[in-house]
Amino acid sequence: MKKIYYEKIGRRYVPVSEYDSEYLDSFSKGTHIVMCYPGGQSRRYNIDPNYAAMIAAGRLAEDGICEAMRKASEMRPQRTPLTPGQKKAWEKLAKEFGDDLATLTIGCARDHAEAGVNAMIAEADKLMSHPAVRDAYEQFQTVCNLVKQKQNT
Repeated sequence: MKKIYYEKIGRRYVPVSEYDSEYLDSFSKGTHIVMCYPGGQSRRYNIDPNYAAMIAAGRLAEDGICEAMRKASEMRPQRTPLTPGQKKAWEKLAKEFGDDLATLTIGCARDHAEAGVNAMIAEADKLMSHPAVRDAYEQFQTVCNLVKQKQNT
């Protein structure tokens, strides 16, 4: 929503300021973090993603990511909840097909990727809970910031 504020100067109204919610809520290109909490929010612009922890978590969580993506991609009835008759028919179909049950619908690629990312986040959280890993990461960040400063001079 765009809103212009005016001030009366003499006999005329002159625009003095402008508010544009689309402009204020937009983000520039880059990686940003938005945190919302009771009573406010904070934004950090142009942060460096934690690639080191992400790669480490990805390597360690490979099995967990695969399992999360497999589960997210399981086919299931598209309409939920099922009526009692539909549920009974579905269970009969599942019994007849057993492990070879053909599915009716499947999650989208976005759901699968999100399941994988959530598995990586969980693994990264586990890693970062260990004081030695957290300390090593902080040292890594310090070295990266020093290198960045050196390159900018």
